[in-house]
Amino acid sequence: MDYRVIKENDLFLMTDKTGDIPAGNEAGHGLYTKDTRFLSGLEIRINGKKPILLSSSAGTNYIATIHMTNPHMESDGQLILWRESVELERQRFIYEGALYETIAFTNFYPKPVAFDFTARFESDFADMFVVRGFQNGTFGEALPDVMEHQKLVKRYKGTDGVERQTHICWDRKETVVQEDSTIAFNFELAPKERQSVTFFIAPYIDGKGPEQVSAQQAIEMLKASYQEWDHNTTSIESNLPLFNHLYDRGLQDLRVLLTDLGHGRFPVAGLPWYAVPFGRDSLIAALQMLPAAPNVAKGTLLTMASYQGTKEDVWRDEEPGKVMHEIRYGELALTNQIPFTPYYGTIDATPLFLLLAAEYVQWTGDTALIEQLMPNIEQALHWIDNYGDADGDRFVEYYQKSSKGIANQGWKDSGDSVVHSNGDYAKAPIALAEVQGYVYHAKMKLSPILRQLGKESMADELESSAEDLRQRFESNFWMEEEGFYAIALDADKKQVQSVTTNPGHVLMSGMLQPDRAESVVRRLVAPDMFSGYGIRTMSTESSGYNPMSYHDGSIWPHDNSLVLLGMSRSGFKAETMQVIEGLMKASESFEYHRLPELYCGYDDSIGEPVPYPVACSPQAWAAGTPLVFLQTMLGIEPDTLGGTIRLNPVLPSGMTELTVRNMTVAQGKLSLHILFNPQTQTAVVNVLHNTTGLQVIQHS
Repeated sequence: MDYRVIKENDLFLMTDKTGDIPAGNEAGHGLYTKDTRFLSGLEIRINGKKPILLSSSAGTNYIATIHMTNPHMESDGQLILWRESVELERQRFIYEGALYETIAFTNFYPKPVAFDFTARFESDFADMFVVRGFQNGTFGEALPDVMEHQKLVKRYKGTDGVERQTHICWDRKETVVQEDSTIAFNFELAPKERQSVTFFIAPYIDGKGPEQVSAQQAIEMLKASYQEWDHNTTSIESNLPLFNHLYDRGLQDLRVLLTDLGHGRFPVAGLPWYAVPFGRDSLIAALQMLPAAPNVAKGTLLTMASYQGTKEDVWRDEEPGKVMHEIRYGELALTNQIPFTPYYGTIDATPLFLLLAAEYVQWTGDTALIEQLMPNIEQALHWIDNYGDADGDRFVEYYQKSSKGIANQGWKDSGDSVVHSNGDYAKAPIALAEVQGYVYHAKMKLSPILRQLGKESMADELESSAEDLRQRFESNFWMEEEGFYAIALDADKKQVQSVTTNPGHVLMSGMLQPDRAESVVRRLVAPDMFSGYGIRTMSTESSGYNPMSYHDGSIWPHDNSLVLLGMSRSGFKAETMQVIEGLMKASESFEYHRLPELYCGYDDSIGEPVPYPVACSPQAWAAGTPLVFLQTMLGIEPDTLGGTIRLNPVLPSGMTELTVRNMTVAQGKLSLHILFNPQTQTAVVNVLHNTTGLQVIQHS
């Protein structure tokens, strides 16, 4: 990454590698909350010169440490400051809605030194959509700064009537605060002496903002929350260090992406641009997290339910029962200049909401949540069968109504992602293959839960409609010549005959005819789809293929993870491990073994994966992918209603031993030790600890 980012709850900071936010930068660096940039400039200088970067670490998401030093300084032959005399250590973190940054100076010169240090601040209060270059509009005006004792307040009054402020406080007496918001300090250090200044930078909205505490107290509380996260999530250890690094990195990235809007913690989509509730992304990430932190699924479901559509609103593509796509909180949204308040232009979030609810119960047995959400579930099912199927063909399809909405409303939402074999783009309404799979999956998995709750007729109805969907899908989506399913049906009900990963998502639903499911799996790992670093979004043989594209040939780890769930559940162990090994091989080339949002689809003959230029990192469903690796390695299928946990382990090349501890299933914990023989492809499972009340069954 050519940037550094930290986040906690609803506040995040993105800077360059030196820790600065250069004035007028076009990369979008800044301090953000509620889709507003509260800090657009932060530049430090020593004697007016930019310090030299030594190291910049982003290995720990909640705290960033940057080491710098001074350049050589002399004037008219007189030494001012010898090069590398002073070490600058910038340490910053976010706690309870505020940024804390301590800049410590240590004198490594053999004599006393004196120097001036300055920090310059800017706040443009720009809306996120403006920062990203997507939108213009009508905006408010800056108000005069307010200067208090060791405190500077930047102010802005929006066209939405909201006053936004950035409070900047410091704990050391300054020498001067200049008109351009440059704060100057004088330092005098004896040899080996260390002194520091700590800044507290906090957004305030209509007078409401965080309370300042000492930096030491704040960091101790923040570390304690991470220790609690580690204690309450599933831990692993294997004899394959790469997997250990990947899993731990994914778990830590997911922790930093958690946000709580009052209904429990859920994952936002990703940094830097999607640190907001995202229906599809948040739901899929929560699904991936079930083996490690199933409580996150509960917070996600309750958050999505709280924003469920209640009316028909063309501007926002809202319909009763529909689960939102994305919500924004900036000035443009609050003045209705964009429809993201929230915006509902997604075809898959509603069935994914139902699917996650059903899978959550399979892991936890928490039928009480289903009872609580029953009105939302019924509304979502009604949306699927009515609004989602506006033309009555019993497929769920999308089309854009909002003038400022999204045209393609599946997860591949770029304008060129649904393309016919002749190169023409499909016209809406479009019925995507994976969406039909999500609907089938949700209805079939909800049925036994509903029976448990005494809703027999509703369960029967869901199973009947799911079976009808299965038959119609086989008839309408199967491409005999390709031995594969079409990505979609277009407005004329014609197949969109590109070979893509979309039907791979349908594997996890169990909807596909067995011989055709096998054909799908074989194609997904064939050379035209599998690059060696993962499965491409589109076959190299399809007309729309472009390895540099966003959705037409690139590789998305989360896309692969949903395919992996289907491969594993369908019993394709070798293919599952092939894909896992390819993704792990790719991860070795990325910083901190972090799988990015996506990378280009070139094959592994190049020697390393080719990065996509603007991929988000960390991103929730990419971070969740190693957690899916664990689930598929174990071949674990909890059935809390049936009283069993089924295991069918297989481990990737180089791993013969895997220990899993503290996995939450039902109301207890499960710990396992796996010994795997790669020659015989057999596993010995030792149950180390089981307080779940469920019977562990190993099968093959």
